[in-house]
Amino acid sequence: MKTRLDEFNLLIEIWSDVVCPWCYIGKRNLEVALAGFDGDIEIKHRAFQLDPRANATRSSFDALRERYGVTQVDAMLDRVSKIAAEAGLTFRLKETMTGNTLEAHRLLLWAQSRGDAQPLLAAMYKAYFEDAKPLFTASDLLAVAVSVGYQPDDVVALLGGDSFTNEVETDQAAAARLGANGVPFFVIDGRYGISGAQPIETFARALAKATS
Repeated sequence: MKTRLDEFNLLIEIWSDVVCPWCYIGKRNLEVALAGFDGDIEIKHRAFQLDPRANATRSSFDALRERYGVTQVDAMLDRVSKIAAEAGLTFRLKETMTGNTLEAHRLLLWAQSRGDAQPLLAAMYKAYFEDAKPLFTASDLLAVAVSVGYQPDDVVALLGGDSFTNEVETDQAAAARLGANGVPFFVIDGRYGISGAQPIETFARALAKATS
């Protein structure tokens, strides 16, 4: 049975990075929880760069192996992939690349200023985690943006400048003020913070509390 929330205007802010597997899983679990609610619910993307100093694109698997060792990384990626599968997602983590995500966040915040960043974010997550496509160059991002209906000329113009760079930095600073050192980080109705890719039930309880 659905809970009627027609009288509510609920804002859900999500700090995330497009190369964060837990962010994709958390987004999916939140969406499942939201299926139990009706009403005016806005989801707002907030930018968070896991590695804002990254200056090269390289294999994610290689980078993780250098940091943690082969055995530990294999176990870690297998665990993440299993949890993703439970959420209905198929990850190709050993095939992904890592790099600087500033351009992806600028594009997402631009899309948000035009209405809604969520379809573009969903397309980025699928391209990166399920199709093992990079998201770091203008051509990478153009292909994803066009796939969800944005005009190529508009995207090229945005990526050719520096619009929304300040907004990315502002979002990152806001996360620090809220005590969010990692992502995903969810703020529901400006009152309830949830850290990590929590189970569907956790999101459902927080939503019920925020709308009671």
